[in-house]
Amino acid sequence: MTAVAYGLLAGIAFGAISVGMMLPLQFADKRAALLGAFLNRFAIGLLIPLVNVGVAGWLIGLGLGVLLSLPDAIITKTFAPILGVGAVGGTIIGLLGSHFVVA
Repeated sequence: MTAVAYGLLAGIAFGAISVGMMLPLQFADKRAALLGAFLNRFAIGLLIPLVNVGVAGWLIGLGLGVLLSLPDAIITKTFAPILGVGAVGGTIIGLLGSHFVVA
């Protein structure tokens, strides 16, 4: 699978999973919160397979997952769940990408 195809698939899946986890929660503007979370997680999934800096895929995923989740965590002051989901999801996407993406 190409890096772009895998990134699109991973981004949509990670975004959908994140939105699903947030559905039972209450927000002042739920639509904006869900859309923002989906787009953030989609970006993480899309970018991880496209970055090639010569380190293990899981490490790229972990780094990008945390880095791209940090602005949302700072804005909402909800660090543990946002950074945790970004780190775990990014690591999984990077690990799987190193096995399924053909260079």
